[in-house]
Amino acid sequence: MRFSNKSYGIWAAALMIVGGSLLSSCNKTPGYGRRTANNPGKKSATTGAEFSFEENDSTNFFVAKNAEQIPGPNLKFIQGGRAVLGSQEEDVMAFRDNLERTITVANFYLDETEITNNDFREFLFDMKKRVSADSLANLEPREDVWGGALSFNDMYQSYYFRFPGFNFYPVAGVSWQQANTYAKWRTEYVQELIREERGIDSSFTKSQLIERGVALADYRLPSEAEWEYAAKAMIGTQYLDENQEYGRIYPWDGRGVRNPYNVKRKGKQGDFLANFKRGRGDYGGISGNQRNDGEILPTNVYDMAPNDFGLYHMAGNMNEWVYDVYRPLTYQDADDLNPVRKDGYQDEAENYEISKFSDEIRVYKGGSWRDVTYWLAPGTRRFMHQDSATNHIGFRCAMISIGEKGK
Repeated sequence: MRFSNKSYGIWAAALMIVGGSLLSSCNKTPGYGRRTANNPGKKSATTGAEFSFEENDSTNFFVAKNAEQIPGPNLKFIQGGRAVLGSQEEDVMAFRDNLERTITVANFYLDETEITNNDFREFLFDMKKRVSADSLANLEPREDVWGGALSFNDMYQSYYFRFPGFNFYPVAGVSWQQANTYAKWRTEYVQELIREERGIDSSFTKSQLIERGVALADYRLPSEAEWEYAAKAMIGTQYLDENQEYGRIYPWDGRGVRNPYNVKRKGKQGDFLANFKRGRGDYGGISGNQRNDGEILPTNVYDMAPNDFGLYHMAGNMNEWVYDVYRPLTYQDADDLNPVRKDGYQDEAENYEISKFSDEIRVYKGGSWRDVTYWLAPGTRRFMHQDSATNHIGFRCAMISIGEKGK
C-alpha cells in the first residue's frame, strides 16, 4: 500500500495524538495530577494514600476541599497593592511625621462601618456572663467624655450609649485597650457560631480548624498603613495598566469636601462628603438649610456615601484607633511591605526630650465630627495614650486575608 506525502503526514499526526494520549493516561493515575487548594485530588501525590474529606474523620488524613476564607460579618475585602502613603497636603502642624513613601499592603478585610453602640452593648451583654461585675465595669465606655465644665453636653452621658435612637451611631468613650478586648471577644464569639453552624466538634483545636479551612482569622485593629490605604481607596482612580489618573487628599476625588458630581451612589451635587466641623463654632450649618451634614454630633454609621472600597466614614464622624505605637519617624523606619510599628524598635522613647512617646501611645486616624477638614485627610496622624478615651475616637476591626488566592 502506497501513501502520498500528504496521507503520511495525516497518519503520523494521528499516531502522535494516540501515543500522547496513552502516555498521558499512564502518567495521570486516578487521584494524581496537578493540585490546587480547591482541587487536592483523591490521593496523596507522594505516598498514594487516600485522603479523607470528612471533617470529623479522625482515622485518615483529612484534606479540605475548600480553602476559601470565610470572613466574618460586616467585613469588606480590601485588595492590597502598591500605594503612596503619607501627607499629601501642606504639613500645617509641622509634625513632619508622615512624609510620602511607597509601600505595599497585602489583601485584608476591614469593617465597612465603625463599631456601633449596639455592637458594643452586645459585647457587654455576653461578657456579663463571663467576668465579674468589677471587670465588666472596666469594659464599659466612659460616658463622662461628654461632660465639660463650660459646655452643656452632660445629657449625652445618660443617653448617647444607651438610648435606642443612638443604636447605630459609633460607640464613643472607648480606649485602645477596650477596642482590643472587643476584637478578641468578637473573634471567639464568631468562631463559636461557625463551629455550631457547621457541626464541628468543640474539641477541635484552632490548628485543626485551620486545617479544615473553616477557621476564622482573628479580628484585630488595623495597622496604620492598612487603615490609610483603605481610606484613600485609590482603586477608584485607576486606568490602563497600573496607572492612576490622580492622587487623593481625602477618601474621595477632588480638593474639596463637597460632592462635585450629581451621581446617585455618591449623593447629590454639593452635598458634604463627611461629618465634620466646618469652621470655628460651626458643627452642622444653620437651621433649615443644613444640606446633608445636619448632625451636630456623630451620626449613623451608614450616613454619607461609602468610598470606593465600600467603607463608610473613613473621614469624619469618628476618629479611629489603629494598632500602631506612635513614633514620629515610623515612615522612614518601618518595612515597605505591610509596615507596622509594634513598639519603639529603632526609635526608642529615650531619643526624645518629651516623655510622651512611650510604647503605650497609640495612633488614631480619620478626623471626626468635632475636627476641621485638615484632619479628614488619611495621611494625617495623631496619638493618645492607649488607656485614654474621648467622645471623638471610635474604632473598626480588620482581619487578614488568607487562602490560596487571598480571597
